[in-house]
Amino acid sequence: MTSLTAARAGRRSAERRADPSQGRPGVLWALPGLLFFGIFAIVPMVGVLYLSFTDWDGLNVPSLIGLDNWTEFFSDSTVLSSTVVTFVLLIGNLVAQTIAAVLLGAWSAGPQRNRAILSSIFFIPLVLSIAAAAVMWRQLLDPNFGVPSKLEWLFGDGNLLGTQTGAIACLIAVGSWQYIPFHALLYQGAARAIPRSLYEAAEIDGAGRYRQFRAITLPQLRNTMVTSMTFMIVGGLTAFEIVLVLTNGGPGSDTTILPFLMYREAFQSYNMGYASTIAVLLLVLSTAVSLVLVRLTGYDRMKSTLEGV
Repeated sequence: MTSLTAARAGRRSAERRADPSQGRPGVLWALPGLLFFGIFAIVPMVGVLYLSFTDWDGLNVPSLIGLDNWTEFFSDSTVLSSTVVTFVLLIGNLVAQTIAAVLLGAWSAGPQRNRAILSSIFFIPLVLSIAAAAVMWRQLLDPNFGVPSKLEWLFGDGNLLGTQTGAIACLIAVGSWQYIPFHALLYQGAARAIPRSLYEAAEIDGAGRYRQFRAITLPQLRNTMVTSMTFMIVGGLTAFEIVLVLTNGGPGSDTTILPFLMYREAFQSYNMGYASTIAVLLLVLSTAVSLVLVRLTGYDRMKSTLEGV
């Protein structure tokens, strides 16, 4: 037994000499990524958490004020209303973008040349600046000379951004127009990776296009769907450009979302400490919602959908 153990140890030693990468601590390979994550993620998060306990105008030295920001935060009705609006927009974008992106991605994955040409047109919004797109849509939605003013039979007085319901609907529509191409691109790649043999077997069994889509395409896109929705959640809880340009939080404060509220407190009121408190809330919410999504979908336990093919 001893000689067998010695032989195995000698063989492993010889393998390490033949391949210098064998036996090296795995942390060395992960060190660049860990260093990057630490500098650009951990350090800023710790800094924001520290600033949430200070009074700072962005110029002078921050002064510790204890839990004053947090006390004001939990008693601020604007924070509650902004949180509600944030989740309404988030859920609306999740539903609208997921449905449209799945259908567009699966359709554009086809081999037909006309689909490739149309796909290149559909993906144009993806390359546009978010701020520029919001400015364009603000002009198009203008109640005086925009599209609604020419279609009074459909939009009434045309002041779509003058009510909370209309403004939220416009924000969801513009956000979907901007980001659906990105998510459709994810689904297109995933749909093209589905083996053709699965569809051929379904055709032999007599399954139509709808049955194939429901029984083959959607299950095969499950992993991609979770990834896409995670992107939507993180993006929805951090983006504010569309709100800033399109509605500026209005009418009144009806479309004031948490990222916009943080921006307003930091760069308009110069209350960096209170803005940092809102930033901590956004960090906690985005992390919590992402973890809940992963847990509910079982994404952490998923295996390859192509297993056995």
